Amino acid sequence: MQRVQKQMQENAVGGSTDAAAARFPTKSKSAARKRYQNRVAYSLPQLKLCLVGEPSRAKRLIAIQAPEDVARFLNPLRYAAEEHFVSIHLNARHEVLGLHEVSHGSLSASLVHPREVFKAAILANSYAIIVCHNHPSGSKVVPSKEDLETTGQLFNAGKLLGVTLIDHLIVGPGLKKNTVYSIREHHPEFWRTS
Repeated sequence: MQRVQKQMQENAVGGSTDAAAARFPTKSKSAARKRYQNRVAYSLPQLKLCLVGEPSRAKRLIAIQAPEDVARFLNPLRYAAEEHFVSIHLNARHEVLGLHEVSHGSLSASLVHPREVFKAAILANSYAIIVCHNHPSGSKVVPSKEDLETTGQLFNAGKLLGVTLIDHLIVGPGLKKNTVYSIREHHPEFWRTS
């Protein structure tokens, strides 16, 4: 077993620790081994993930209380020519921390994966999120089968990650109440705990 581990180490690093001891003249082989292991550890690629934000111009955070608040907040999205899927990141008081465009699709579709939604939510240290997408070209503001499936996936992923999905909204052109569709209001089964 030790021979296999030693062979794997030699193959991964390109030499044995005894060879390292010969290359590093020291009083003991163990000191050479330590230096060799440290060198190997630091030669592996190290990744760094950081969040770069723009400085906030607003002193007060906007609080979201109802779907209409989100619709007003995302007013430009109503008239976009293509479908956009965005997530709004909230703190524990439901104040907006930021907005993230998850995907930008075609005239009738936008591909969304929970990984992309929650990557930004975790980086923003969000307590909760509201996701929203538009239905361009004046189509009805009702969810498709795919919209409902996406909502279920996002709810389950959020539950697992500890980031609450508050709602999934669909907005359409116009400012009437019927141009905002709350999946939480019309399909509460996603938010029932099992």
